[in-house]
Amino acid sequence: MAKKAASFAALGGLVFSTDAGRHCPDCRQPVDACTCKQSLIPEGDGIARVRRESKGRGGKTVTTISGVPLPEDGLKDLAKTLKQRCGTGGSLKDGVIEIQGDHVELLLVELVKQGFKAKKSGG
Repeated sequence: MAKKAASFAALGGLVFSTDAGRHCPDCRQPVDACTCKQSLIPEGDGIARVRRESKGRGGKTVTTISGVPLPEDGLKDLAKTLKQRCGTGGSLKDGVIEIQGDHVELLLVELVKQGFKAKKSGG
């Protein structure tokens, strides 16, 4: 059985704190106040890929849009517009727009209308 450390010095100076929240690895600012990531456009070939997914969502169908060549603020605005167009909810997670329900064809038409190269991905 291992001995329990009696003090912080016995831990070797290792201290972990979540008090300050998440920080950007590049500029060391809190994620909400980070300015270096907001203007970056995600890497890719510039083609928005629209696909229908249901894995990991309890059987619920979600239409995802990835690879849109916009910065974070532009993705938020686009997600809002697409959610309103479909009349459903959704979210933006890690640069991927998720729209509730199966709206692949409608979203393809809407993305092309807004000037993006879009293609259907998956089955």
